[in-house]
Amino acid sequence: MKIIIYSRPQLSHTTEEITTLINAVSSNGCTYRLNNEFADVVEKDINIKIPNSCRYETLDSEEHIGAIMVSYGGDGTFLEAVKLLKESPIPIIGINSGRLGFLANIPKQLINETFNELVKGNFKTSTRTLIQIKGDLPSDIKYPFAFNEFTIQRKMASMISVETYVNNEMVATYWGDGILLSTPSGSTAYSLSIGGPIIAPSCECFVLSPIAPHNLTMRPVVIPDNCEVSFKISSRDAKATITIDNLSFSIDSGSEFTLTKAKNQINLIELQNISFYDTLRNKMLWGIDPRDNSK
Repeated sequence: MKIIIYSRPQLSHTTEEITTLINAVSSNGCTYRLNNEFADVVEKDINIKIPNSCRYETLDSEEHIGAIMVSYGGDGTFLEAVKLLKESPIPIIGINSGRLGFLANIPKQLINETFNELVKGNFKTSTRTLIQIKGDLPSDIKYPFAFNEFTIQRKMASMISVETYVNNEMVATYWGDGILLSTPSGSTAYSLSIGGPIIAPSCECFVLSPIAPHNLTMRPVVIPDNCEVSFKISSRDAKATITIDNLSFSIDSGSEFTLTKAKNQINLIELQNISFYDTLRNKMLWGIDPRDNSK
């Protein structure tokens, strides 16, 4: 089995962690390729040579057909790995080397077991929706797709207003810090922190949520994901900010954007023994009695 590993070079992986990761891949009979930046870290930390044949810069080559991508880090690392996939059908799984992870939901203590399950084929894949963004995008945006969410936010102290339309029908003008459109995958990320609902990944919908609205009656709205959502921004300041997942960009006041469900999707690997609800229960500490001091 071919494994493509992606990790951020700036993460403080220990020598023991890196050794465990590489050994788990090799001992399960897999071949691997590392992104160049992480390959340099591996060479330095565990003193092995990573040849060019085991490195990659992009994933456009046909030699990656039949491979599995493994993101090693947190949810931010996972989102960067997704951008590398572009329109590739390569399935992805996230191993969490940090603390809280909904996308990278495999604990690092189960690295060897994870590769063993992958080799045996004890997993299934599910498709996750992407948001495609069109409009007045800055020229430095190379990948106009969001796995988690797209946001429009104020850049300075003044509120901004965002005229919002669904299929050309006006929803509202949102005054406040901004607005967010989330996929089901992103419902446990920023959307959750501003009062949005948790959405099961298989639901075919988006969540439209105000960010710190001036009118406190504004509430999140769940809409079908076959809708076209349009935004028009107005601000006293000359600039505002948009975010596409974990990346921020400056835009002009007056910018307009149209968001739709992308044709391409992300194939997410799910191990048989870890479900979305298991992850929710564990990460959100549901069912834990705070009075129980026995643990």
